[in-house]
Amino acid sequence: MKEKSFEEAQEEIEKIIEALEEGNLPLKESLNHFKEAVELIKSCNRELKEAEMSIQKIVDKDGKIKFEEFN
Repeated sequence: MKEKSFEEAQEEIEKIIEALEEGNLPLKESLNHFKEAVELIKSCNRELKEAEMSIQKIVDKDGKIKFEEFN
């Protein structure tokens, strides 16, 4: 199965939450949805961490533009 984009994963998590909040699912199906949501959340967290690590800030030193890692 192809990994979902961040936005697709977010959408899927929202759908799962709605389904779980309705409370109409059998226990086994609820657990499967919960497990899927956890995996999607982990995937989103990995993607956010990667994005965070790649962000750089622009620093003007002595009239020259320099890129530094964002902290």
